[in-house]
Amino acid sequence: MKSITVIWAFVVALTAAVAQTSAPANLNLRGDRFRALKWEEMTPEQKTMINNLLSGERGTTTGPFNALLRSPEMGDLAQKFGAAQRFHSSIPRKLNEFAILITARFWTSQYEWYAHSRDGLKYGLEQPVIDSLAANKRPGNMDADETVVYNFCHELLTTHQVSDGNFKAAVDKFGERGVVDLIGTMGWYNMVSMILNTDRYPLPDGAKPMLK
Repeated sequence: MKSITVIWAFVVALTAAVAQTSAPANLNLRGDRFRALKWEEMTPEQKTMINNLLSGERGTTTGPFNALLRSPEMGDLAQKFGAAQRFHSSIPRKLNEFAILITARFWTSQYEWYAHSRDGLKYGLEQPVIDSLAANKRPGNMDADETVVYNFCHELLTTHQVSDGNFKAAVDKFGERGVVDLIGTMGWYNMVSMILNTDRYPLPDGAKPMLK
């Protein structure tokens, strides 16, 4: 029994070593100020972060992750937090995407808007709501849940405070956990937007900026 355990541990270690030395087929790093890193020049910590990204729910390295590779221990923790906020928030996906778009619009983060305006439509946001937000206007045709999210997120981003009325409306609708999840989503995408704007992260070939 002990010999089987030793053999299994060796196989696991060998598999991990192969994963560390073989460049992923779908490595798609991009950047402007932060040069796109190549697999062969990465440290073990950077390769671990890449492997975790590609084996996770995103399955991609696009967005802020080329820049975050410069601090891979922080970057790996951050991408796991981001995945939790994007895919496992207690806020319904449509409304979570709305909070992401509100944050992207606040920062005029072109790539973030490009990526999540599509996701917003996919999960049920109406095009007029997205268009109004893109124009930096309060959407006039929001449903009740969207209104709660917009009021909370917009006020917090623009005034750095939340009024009693908007706080109560958010707690009544989503509970205290939902309020914290909304803040967490905005926190993650604030950081993402700051990284993308600092990097001047490029849009995909052929895509044009959607925000003025």
